[in-house]
Amino acid sequence: NVSVMIEHNNNTINTISDKELENRVGRAVELFKSGFNCSQSVVAAFADLYGFREDQALKLAASFGAGIGRMRLTCGAACGMFLLAGLDCGATEGSDRQGKSKNYAVVQKLARKFEQETGSLTCSELLGLKKTEDSTEAEERTPEYYKKRPCPKMIETAARIFASYLEEKYM
Repeated sequence: NVSVMIEHNNNTINTISDKELENRVGRAVELFKSGFNCSQSVVAAFADLYGFREDQALKLAASFGAGIGRMRLTCGAACGMFLLAGLDCGATEGSDRQGKSKNYAVVQKLARKFEQETGSLTCSELLGLKKTEDSTEAEERTPEYYKKRPCPKMIETAARIFASYLEEKYM
């Protein structure tokens, strides 16, 4: 049982065990199955580590679901993972080129890992859609919806990749 210490706001340290990280992966999938979008599910499972309440995390990530606003572009689960990377190591000074570059490197590493494990970063490709949909209407969450969607696996993958990133960074 390994503990990870995560620093945020340059002074607050959260300690989290590898078992708790694993529980957060499961929590992300649960959030999706309870009706939240893919991005919200990934972000809300970890955002408290950075001082965010669940309701704040859900609002922060709301627009990135279904491939960014249901446009089926970048997978919302991956977007959630990238949002978390920003909370973890995003630059807070406009002139901090080194900090921006560090964050971009982390995002690209996470993106490569996600793409390697899922086959794509693109929502429409992951869903097997021939063309993007032209609807803003959120689909009803029914048993049939969940049967035809690989989204829980994408959420689990993104959350697991982020948990691994935390373990690697903070161990």
